[in-house]
Amino acid sequence: QVQLVESGGGLVQAGGSLRLSCAASGRTFSSYNVGWFRQAPGKEREFVAAIRWSDGNTYYATSMKGRFTISRDNAKNTVYLQMNSLEPEDTAVYYCAADYRPIALMGGPFNYWGQGTQVTVSS
Repeated sequence: QVQLVESGGGLVQAGGSLRLSCAASGRTFSSYNVGWFRQAPGKEREFVAAIRWSDGNTYYATSMKGRFTISRDNAKNTVYLQMNSLEPEDTAVYYCAADYRPIALMGGPFNYWGQGTQVTVSS
């Protein structure tokens, strides 16, 4: 079983950038797909992007392409979400998730979840 810990959230002005991190403990990401989701107040959880650890293949929600980039660091066993040109509408709790099933790369389902990190974008 893999445990996930997100970090890197915070308060940023519109137009700014943040990089979120998702670190694994308990085991490595080596056989997993790792995804990022977000949930804004009063809204359903939304898929952002996912990466297949074994070869770095990525998949993005259509609305997330261009401003968000998912990547991985093998040595640190960590997945990142680089977020640029942030808008107030990006304000949400961001979660990382992991699952070994191939279908997870396309947006889920995911079996393991982190606690989330808050991102707040001020106008």
